[in-house]
Amino acid sequence: MRPLSRWLPKPTASLGLALLLLALPLASRFLLGWSDPRGYVSDLAIGGLLLLFLRQRSLWLTLPVLLFWALLSLGAAELVSAVGRMPEASDLHYLTDAQFLSQSTEGGGIAHPFLALSLLLGLGIVLYLLSARRQLPDPTRRSRYLYAAPLLLLLGHSTASYLQPSEADEWRQFNLPHKLLATAVNAGQQQLDSWLDDSPVDSPVDIAGLSQLDLNGTRLIAGAGKARNVLIITVEGIPGAYIAASRNAVHSSYQENLMPKLSRWAERAMTTPDYVLHSHQTIRGLYAMLCGDYSKLDSGTPKGVELLNNNNQRNQQCLPAQMSGQGFSTHFLQGAGLQFMAKDKIMPRMGFNQTHGREWFRKKPQLEFAWGMDDKSYFEGALTYVRQLRKQQKPWMLTLLTVGTHQPYASTDDYLARYDSPKQAAVGYLDDAIDSFLSGLEKQGVLKDTLVIITSDESHGLEGVRLASAWGFNLVLAPEQAALPAIKPGVYGHVDLTASILDYFDLPVPANISGRSLFRDYSNGREIMSYTNGMLRQHDGKGQFVECNFQHVCRRYASDGFIADSARYLGRFTGKQANMVAMRATLLDQSLLSGQLGQQYQFAKRDKVKLHEKNLDDWTANLVGAQYLELPQGSQTTVHLKVRALNLDKKGLQLQLKTKEFDRDVTLDIPPLPLLTRGKPIDLSFSFDNLQARKAFSFHLLGQGRGLIEITDFTVTSQPLQPTADLVTNQPADDSPAL
Repeated sequence: MRPLSRWLPKPTASLGLALLLLALPLASRFLLGWSDPRGYVSDLAIGGLLLLFLRQRSLWLTLPVLLFWALLSLGAAELVSAVGRMPEASDLHYLTDAQFLSQSTEGGGIAHPFLALSLLLGLGIVLYLLSARRQLPDPTRRSRYLYAAPLLLLLGHSTASYLQPSEADEWRQFNLPHKLLATAVNAGQQQLDSWLDDSPVDSPVDIAGLSQLDLNGTRLIAGAGKARNVLIITVEGIPGAYIAASRNAVHSSYQENLMPKLSRWAERAMTTPDYVLHSHQTIRGLYAMLCGDYSKLDSGTPKGVELLNNNNQRNQQCLPAQMSGQGFSTHFLQGAGLQFMAKDKIMPRMGFNQTHGREWFRKKPQLEFAWGMDDKSYFEGALTYVRQLRKQQKPWMLTLLTVGTHQPYASTDDYLARYDSPKQAAVGYLDDAIDSFLSGLEKQGVLKDTLVIITSDESHGLEGVRLASAWGFNLVLAPEQAALPAIKPGVYGHVDLTASILDYFDLPVPANISGRSLFRDYSNGREIMSYTNGMLRQHDGKGQFVECNFQHVCRRYASDGFIADSARYLGRFTGKQANMVAMRATLLDQSLLSGQLGQQYQFAKRDKVKLHEKNLDDWTANLVGAQYLELPQGSQTTVHLKVRALNLDKKGLQLQLKTKEFDRDVTLDIPPLPLLTRGKPIDLSFSFDNLQARKAFSFHLLGQGRGLIEITDFTVTSQPLQPTADLVTNQPADDSPAL
């Protein structure tokens, strides 16, 4: 009987390369749950090209190429796991940073250790075989024709993408080298098309249809509504697909009923199924809702943050300021701390008379949650807050914001036992909590004299559901419910909420407010835009839907509305037409400020902050709200920090200042903070240059212990970088910050 080794292939370097470059990517794609035929083709094509290129190369060339390929593979998996996107070309320098290859924003380890170990083992095997010279004989000229196979796979992938575009996530369709290659090729093609096409653009870029105020529809309610107060309930991350009436109205193929109780309330409400969320991130959703303006359709500094340094009084046109000016007392209550994303500064700037976060809740929550109050404990507190408001003589506006359905999701053990995942358990926990809250409002008589609007700040998306990341919901409960339709036809979005509420109360609507009123019927369609999951989308109000992907390729569909379970593909376009879509988004994004450079944001001014006894992560433990900023190319950023101890023990407090970009740690030359003790405050200024633009840039001031401190000042200033000036970084603390 022949030994088993006689049946196995000889261990050559080519075989090792095949296992590393072909077998491992295909297996990892399957195990990661990224299965898609185009993804497997992408892996085979790129792996095949690398295999043919490296199979007869020297160790000194093979080693750096394989190391770089392994970093790309692991880095892509880590970033998808952390923030749900693939790296861009601008992210490549992070792949050499060990901090980048960590699972969470607090550097808690690698999300896919088995992938890392498999890559390391594969590299070791290949290098051993190469060093032992276990290679195939030199290839003949005919082996060059083998390159045709992977090239044909790439051509087939490109042809399939052109003829039948897929709506699957980009990491399911591409591996990272293929995506970078496709981006570069497409960019070159666009430049060539633009150079060859000397025809003038049909019309100038016009955003009037997106930015105008439209109150020309027919009123659903004659005159002002009967409600005396207004309550906006904003739940974290819930997509419209969770509401049965919305699913049925758009004929959605998603039928899992995770929120049956809220769906029953929707049957009593006016439900808007085709409701668009314009972006990700809570602060962007709140801005669009409460200020009647599109949030940034990119990853630039949120407009809510720009309100802090806005001198044209745009903040006075936001809904809380308008309602306050009409005699309403205005209140904002969320379950998390207010420092994150500077909501302690932004919400008062919008016009809220009272802004409260986690510190308002005195009763111990039912469970400990990193972000703050679990949803049941939060809504119990909110019911008390409403009861207190009803005792006052003035009409009131209250905006609520939950946090329990934010990752890592809050629910008790019994819910976890009933559902398949912590995310679903948290949604079920929220469903019961909001049902009890609405029932409590009804018992108090609130629904008889209050306009209640239930919506979400953003959508955490759903696997396999078209446009789920942009699909929101809006439920309206009003005293004159009989006059309102059960299903509100038409396309609406967060940009419409401010105009709708002012229109309901028959109050003047500022001219700079955008959108339509939910309390009017319109005979014609409307234009609307959204940017979620890296896709820029617009509907022209005339039956045409367009979405543009990371390759700057736009696809056109026939669709009556924005949110639809499916749409008929009409073709794709690039070049000047695609540029016009991007230019419209850019015009909507125009900063509230006069310019990005020469700006100053003050994120703290004599703010008293209670310390966290334990830092669970860099986000929930952050003591200052300077997050998701855009630092322009060719600028210098100066930070001035002053902190003093109010109530600390004798050993003092060691603070740490960290920086992140796109939620990943960034290493900058920041001086270490000295020990903070009683009688010895910290007063520090430092600067760093931005040779390239930094987006989604965040500061995290961390300190663990017991006691109370005062952040006397945290100011971030951007100035044009003077190349001839003698720039000084890590400036001593005695100097004043640059203005």
